[in-house]
Amino acid sequence: MNGNWHSHWRHVFKLDPERDISDEALEAVCLSGTDAIIVGGSSGVTFENTVELMSRIRRYEVDCALEVSTLDGAVPGFDGYFVPLVLNTDRAEWILGHQLEGLREYGSFVPWEETAAQGYIILNGEATAAKLTGAKTALTEEELVACVRMADRLMRLPVVYLEYSGRFGEMAMLRAAKRAVNGAQLFYGGGIDSPEKAAEAAALAQTVVVGNVLYVDLVAALATVGAVKKVDGINRL
Repeated sequence: MNGNWHSHWRHVFKLDPERDISDEALEAVCLSGTDAIIVGGSSGVTFENTVELMSRIRRYEVDCALEVSTLDGAVPGFDGYFVPLVLNTDRAEWILGHQLEGLREYGSFVPWEETAAQGYIILNGEATAAKLTGAKTALTEEELVACVRMADRLMRLPVVYLEYSGRFGEMAMLRAAKRAVNGAQLFYGGGIDSPEKAAEAAALAQTVVVGNVLYVDLVAALATVGAVKKVDGINRL
């Protein structure tokens, strides 16, 4: 991989190290045609469960990246690493505090060419991530655009991530983010539990992240891969 290691991703599955997934289901996910798997979660992430999940995914050739949300879960051996910065919170530890702590401890070992910052904008107030970080989720469209511009144009972050975590978001907000973004890769995640929702999000976001549905309806989750690819096929016509 190189500095643009995630730029070709259109569809991504996100797996939580704390949640159980059978070998059969994991094989189906890894061989589904998805572009990558991101390993990460908002709570309960440890070195042990992250290593265990990574070793199982490593049986397959799919790209595998780690979202480093806790120092306990910082595990070497992934293809790439994402470092989240929550943009819509007043709590400085979620913007630079935890990140500086990580760099003090592990900065000499960071594979910089395979590491990218994510500008997270969390928009579901009921989500664990929102409660944990104190995210101000009731943003107006103008406030959202300001967050996007700060991440994309001022901070020059490579990824802007709209996260609804657990529910399907307002596509008008995603559309506003798409209009505002200039150089960053626009990720969308949250509530994608059908091919139709995957296609709707893929029409606006560069990268669609599918997570929770994997654990409740594997067939529906797998169908989102083809739905995203179909959107790309239609756009080429």
